[in-house]
Amino acid sequence: MRTPECFEILVRNGLVDEVVSRLMSGKEADVYVVQSKGELCCAKVYKDARTRSFSQLAQYQEGRKGRNSRQARAMQKNTKYGRKETEEAWKNAEVDALRTLADAGVRVPEVYNYVDGVLLMEFVVDSDGSAAPRLNDLRLTATKAREYHRELIKYIVLMLCAGIIHGDLSEYNVLVSRDGLVIIDLPQAVNASGNNNARSMLERDVENITAYFGQFAPELLSTDYGREIWKMYASGTLSPASVLTGLFVQNDKPADVKGVMREIDYARILHERTLARTSQLS
Repeated sequence: MRTPECFEILVRNGLVDEVVSRLMSGKEADVYVVQSKGELCCAKVYKDARTRSFSQLAQYQEGRKGRNSRQARAMQKNTKYGRKETEEAWKNAEVDALRTLADAGVRVPEVYNYVDGVLLMEFVVDSDGSAAPRLNDLRLTATKAREYHRELIKYIVLMLCAGIIHGDLSEYNVLVSRDGLVIIDLPQAVNASGNNNARSMLERDVENITAYFGQFAPELLSTDYGREIWKMYASGTLSPASVLTGLFVQNDKPADVKGVMREIDYARILHERTLARTSQLS
C-alpha cells in the first residue's frame, strides 16, 4: 500500500521498511501492520486531538504528572503550549502504561519504539499466525467464558497493584492471542491513587467484562468483583496473591462521629499542652 505521510520519518530512519496494511481504525488512533527490520509489527498512529473522538478527556488525565512545573501549569491553564503538552502527555501515557504493566506481569503488546506520535509494538497473532481477534469477534462456551473472566480479573488486580486502571476496558480492547488474552488501548489509563474517578472507572471496567462474559456464563452476572477489589485496594490489603470471592458485603454500621471528634479534641489538647511546656522551658 502507499506509505502514509506519518511514516516518512520512520522510513528515513530505518525503523519501518514497508507499510503492509491498515489493520484497524479506532477512536483515538489508526493501527497499521508494518515491516520493521524484516519483522512484522504494529504501528499505532495517534489521531490529532481535533479529530479524535474519545470523550471526557479531562477526567482521565486527572492525576497525571507533567515533566516539570512549567508544563503542569501550562496544561492546567490550557495555553497553546499547554494544549500541545496535554496532547503529548495523552500519547506518552500509553507507552508508559504498556511498559509498567508488562513489568507487572500483565499481558500487553511489547513496546519496540515510539517516534513522533507513532508507537511501534508487537503484532499480536493467533494460533494460525494471523492477526489476533478481539474478544467481541468470538462466540464462547461457558467454560471458556469463565476461564477468560478469571484471567481478566487477575490482570485487573495486577494493573491496580501497579497503580493503573484501564478506564475503558471491554471486549473491544482485549485480543485473544495464541498464548492467552492481551489487553490493548491504554492512552486513557488512569492513575489509581491520583484520580477522583478511579473507583468508578475500576468498577465500570469489571462490570463491562462481566456483562460480556455473562452472556455465555450467566452465573458471572451475580458476582461483584469490582467493589471487592476496590475495598481491598483502599484498605491496603490488595496484592497479586489476593484471593477473591466475587462477593461484596456493604458495611452499614454508622460511623462513630462523636468518637472521632473526642479523639480529635484529645489530640488538640495534648498538642496545646506540649506547646505550653516547650514555651515554659524556653
